[in-house]
This record gives sequence, C-alpha cells and structure tokens, in this order.
Amino acid sequence: MSHHLDTPLAAQNGQLFIDDLYVFPGEDSTVFVMDVNSNITGVYAEPGFHHEARYEIKVHFDGADQEALTYRFSFGEPGADGRQPLRLHSLTGADAQGDAAEGELVLEGRTGETASGAGIRAWAGRVQDAFYVDLSLLSLVNGAVGKGTALDLSSWNPREARNTFAGTTVEAIVLEVPHTHDRLRPGARTGVWCATKLATDAGGWRQINRGGNPMMWPIFWPDDTDFSNPANTRHPSEDVAADGRAIAGRIAAAVAATGTSADPAGYGQTVALQLLPDVLPYVIGTPASFGFAARNGRTRADNAPEVMMSLVTNLPVPSGLSPATTTDQRNDRFPYVVPQ
Repeated sequence: MSHHLDTPLAAQNGQLFIDDLYVFPGEDSTVFVMDVNSNITGVYAEPGFHHEARYEIKVHFDGADQEALTYRFSFGEPGADGRQPLRLHSLTGADAQGDAAEGELVLEGRTGETASGAGIRAWAGRVQDAFYVDLSLLSLVNGAVGKGTALDLSSWNPREARNTFAGTTVEAIVLEVPHTHDRLRPGARTGVWCATKLATDAGGWRQINRGGNPMMWPIFWPDDTDFSNPANTRHPSEDVAADGRAIAGRIAAAVAATGTSADPAGYGQTVALQLLPDVLPYVIGTPASFGFAARNGRTRADNAPEVMMSLVTNLPVPSGLSPATTTDQRNDRFPYVVPQ
C-alpha cells in the first residue's frame, strides 16, 4: 500500500490510488479510514473522488479466505461548491464478494459533511495527511530488499530526518460502525482491506488498486512504474500462492547479506506469511497498534514505516520520526481527521 509516489499513472489520476488504510477503535465503535489521491503526486492529482469509481472496505472474519462484509462508497460529480454527493451501501455474505449485487443503502450525504444512518457515521473529503516518513531512508531499504544486499545505514542520521509528506493532503473516507453491529462486535477477529474499482465500457467493474498492510508497494514493488503488477487486481486469497515465495526470497536475501539471522530462509518465510494474505488484522474492540509488540489494526499515529522497514530487514531501522510528527494532523473525535 501507500501509493503516494509509485507511478506516473497515480500522478495522472490519484483518485483511484490508495495511500493508506487505518482501522482502530472509536467511540464504542470501529473506525475505518481509507486515504486516496495524495497531492504529493503534483498538479495531476484531480480534486475529490472519481465519480465513476467504487471505494470499498472489505472485512474477513476468523481468518476466512473471502470477505463476508463490504462497505461500498460511491460519489457523484462535484457541484458548483466542489462538494460531491456520496452513497454508502452495505453488502453481506456472498454479495460482499462480487460486483453484481447492489447491497443495502445505508446512508447518503455530501463530502465535507457528516452523514449517518442505522447508527453508522461517515465523512469524506480532503484532509491533512497524517502519514510520515523520510523517503531517503526508504530508498536505502528499497535498495537492500530489491537487490538482496546488506542494508547500509552509515549515511543515515535519524536526527536529521524530515517528513517528506509534511504539508500534504489526501482525500479521506471515514467510516464509523458501532459495536452493536451484528458482525463487528467486540472480540470479532477480522482482516480488513480496501479497493478502488472503476466502471468498464462493458458494464462491469475493474479493480484498479487495493491495500491492506502498510508499505507493501513501497518496499516490495517500488519499480512498478506503469502500475501493471498483478497484485493490484487480484484477491488477497491468491497472495500466498502468487507472491509468497518471491517476497520470502527477497527478505531472506537481504537478511542473509546483512547477517541478522542464522536462518535467513526461515525468517523470510515467517515474515511473508505474516504479511500475506495482504489484509490488516484487527480484533474488534481492542486497542489498535501497528507496532513492534503487535500488529492489530493501525492508528493514524502509528509509525508503520519504521515497523515495516525493521521487520523486513530484521534490523532496527530508526526513522528519526515519531507520532508527535503529525499530532496536528489527527483528531481524537469523529471524523478523526483534520479537514483541509
């Protein structure tokens, strides 16, 4: 995930490309935040959400291969004030897994305003980006993982770290579902991912992009310059068969070169199976943290880049940044984002 800078195509239409996914507890609720369309891609980032696209948040339960709950957002064309009508549908069971079913209309509203229905709240619009990393550090990790070489941090000084994303904005979709929901009750074990889909000329839908765990694309597919990697369009249930061996091998090679494990191959396999299928695990009602002690959901404060870079190299990789870096870009109350 985190497609902020991945491809020229993302720069041409960032509306379809996922930057981050967050899942954390709210006010007796579960909060899902899906960020797209970072303006770090430059002048080609179109404002708002694509009016011919679907933005979906998908939930698996108890380690199931297939999702049993999908929340689908769709947006209309912007009005004179720039705001767009939005609709949220809920799909369950087999309907949650395909594109044909319409699902149940949960709520309607407009971007920049809170919408509610059936105890669910939603908000969508342009916000300050809470993601933080110094891309010069990421390039060092990319080089090691991509080439299977030792990670050399001799040129990296954490005290001089700067957040490359300072002052940037994204389009955020915020969804808050109460704990009274029949499936998203406290204790439920979930795996969450999100996807953007675009209407096709043939009348169907094409999955353009998807994300679960943070930093997957920047670390494992940084050179996907034409956005053609099949990981974008496949389902998470296919991840282990399609990419498990390759990702394990890349991690093993970098770890072996760096000398941080007596069994690099075993370490690579272990990490690959933690990251694949690419869904973000979260136990409903528990504290969320994408950290070193546990990866259970993800808050907008978590230093996910530092965790992921350390995980794939089996080496402490100090980012030089902390949650305090983006304190002003977060809110403790709904909609949990800071509108731009």
